[in-house]
Amino acid sequence: MTKLLKQWNRLSLVKRIIIGLITGIILAILIPDIARPIGIFGSLFVGSLKAVAPILVLFLVMSAISQHKSGQKTNMKSIIFLYLIGTFLAGLTAVVASFLFPVSLVLGSGVENVSPPGGVTEVLKTLLMNIVDNPITALANANYIGILVWAVLLGLALKNAQEATKSMISNFSDALSQIVKWVISLAPLGIMGLVIDTIVTSGIESLINYGQLILLLVGSMIFVALVINPIIVFIYIRQNPYPLVFKCLKDSGITAFFTRSSAANIPVNMNLCEKLGLDKDTYSVSIPLGATINMAGAAITISVLTLSAVHTLGIQVDIGTAFILSVLSAVSACGASGVAGGSLLLIPLACSMFGIPNDVAMQVVGVGFVIGVVQDSCETALNSSTDVLLTAISEFKEWRKEGKKIIIPKK
Repeated sequence: MTKLLKQWNRLSLVKRIIIGLITGIILAILIPDIARPIGIFGSLFVGSLKAVAPILVLFLVMSAISQHKSGQKTNMKSIIFLYLIGTFLAGLTAVVASFLFPVSLVLGSGVENVSPPGGVTEVLKTLLMNIVDNPITALANANYIGILVWAVLLGLALKNAQEATKSMISNFSDALSQIVKWVISLAPLGIMGLVIDTIVTSGIESLINYGQLILLLVGSMIFVALVINPIIVFIYIRQNPYPLVFKCLKDSGITAFFTRSSAANIPVNMNLCEKLGLDKDTYSVSIPLGATINMAGAAITISVLTLSAVHTLGIQVDIGTAFILSVLSAVSACGASGVAGGSLLLIPLACSMFGIPNDVAMQVVGVGFVIGVVQDSCETALNSSTDVLLTAISEFKEWRKEGKKIIIPKK
């Protein structure tokens, strides 16, 4: 048994995750009733990540800012610009794809017990209210905008504190990071549980009727991940972008695919940034921020499902309106929650632009929930992996100016 455990630990995390994935699929298909209880491991894994992520973000950001030396350079302006332009380009890609490959929906009954935002104003109001949220409430509800604001304020207030105080905060940050590493080491078991729960509960058959829509959504996300993002990377670092792109997809995208939560994947992204040798002062802020506003996958979901409803209802859309939809989907996506299914509730905002009634728009949301097993998983994988990707290239650009060699670690 000891030898077996040693051999298991020698395997890379990705290989262990793949083994857990395959094992979960086999168990869910062959012995679903017996395997069903194993699904609890998936809930425990995601729950553990969600539990540690808020307080980790608070201490990481607070520690980074409190110990930041005046005049020390960070790349936050560049990263925020990349987040916004990346989200917009994703929305534009989805609009173009929807025009090239229009999809019709089968709309049925409405969705109950779901309250979408009333407009963009309401989304912005919610964001502003999250900023002034009580810190304890923000931690309890995983309100990352509120956590970030309090972390920044506390960090600034502690800049003139004694070194012993700063050291204590840094030690707490390191301890929480270690806890995250322990949780991530259990990812294969957790992902096996998630796969079993998904297949046993929803069934693979439920996705067949929506195959064309799923292909359009996933195809748009793959295009952004493997074409749009690499172009952005090349513009910034002037070398082959794919080693970095695949590194982010492998180390961040895979776990995000199964957790289906950008917030829960924050600790994973922090760990990847450390492996890439990025500046902790920057990524400790940019990664939590990215989980809130860098929503390329959400922009694609909003655009594709909205234009599918438009096509189904026979509404004519001109180029100008389509461009405005790209902007609206990007803005709306920035207000999407960092939890599973967060982007779907923003679809009625985009639908209202075309005069589509709210009851019809909510039926489109219902379709989104049906295909959420695939849609939300791919969306989160794109969102989360892009957080690291854009943070990295912003810093790598500075490395290139300084003549430093950019090396992407393979492990």
